Amino acid sequence: MRKRLKPRHFFIGAFLVFTLFFCSIYLIYTGLFIPNKLFLPRDAIIGCDVSHYQGEIQWEVLSAQKISFAFIKATEGSSHIDSKFEENWNLASETNLYLGAYHFFSFESPGSTQAEHFCEQVGKRESMMLPVVDIEFYGSFHEKNTDPIEIRKQLDAFIQVIEKNYGTKPIIYTTKEGYRHFIKGYYLDCPLWIRSILTYPSLDRTWTFWQYTSREQLKGYEGEETYIDMNVFHGDEEDFKELFIQIP
Repeated sequence: MRKRLKPRHFFIGAFLVFTLFFCSIYLIYTGLFIPNKLFLPRDAIIGCDVSHYQGEIQWEVLSAQKISFAFIKATEGSSHIDSKFEENWNLASETNLYLGAYHFFSFESPGSTQAEHFCEQVGKRESMMLPVVDIEFYGSFHEKNTDPIEIRKQLDAFIQVIEKNYGTKPIIYTTKEGYRHFIKGYYLDCPLWIRSILTYPSLDRTWTFWQYTSREQLKGYEGEETYIDMNVFHGDEEDFKELFIQIP
């Protein structure tokens, strides 16, 4: 005959389960445990992305922590320039990191003028990785009030200007929500950089970069943001070499 579970044993078991659950949440939230690291190969090519939120960056310190590349925020919309872009780029150029610049795509101005703004501010730089356009929901913009057809129209215009200036299509960075709403089934000739900070990215196409966490804590920066985004490249060193613009 099966013995009935005593109430005291039940509550102890429930308490242990909830304690383990909340401890796991705490460890993940504080970046002490990053589950997605379990999916990274030992020889993974890893890098970070930064903006003015990381404040003052000691690039010689940051670059010494087993990272190979860094994407630096340059512009946003048709007029905004990240206040730390030039400083970050110049200092990072003195390290052995591979560098790229990214643009935060606005839903409030034409794609063509946004691309022109990026090209004017960034230009062509020595050993520069392909330009990146970051398209995701922000502020009051979400799936219910953004028209994917109109957004793709503006993104098309952005890409045309980038391709004309750099001779290549940009890398598209997006979240899983942004991918479903704007990108899925389109832009197959643009390298994809996907954000998936809780699980491995299961998509219907191959990704080039994966932002696997936004909760890493490295040495070498001091700003209003405690954490730093970390990314992994999908491929080997030979594949990685194909991601740079060609300067005549």
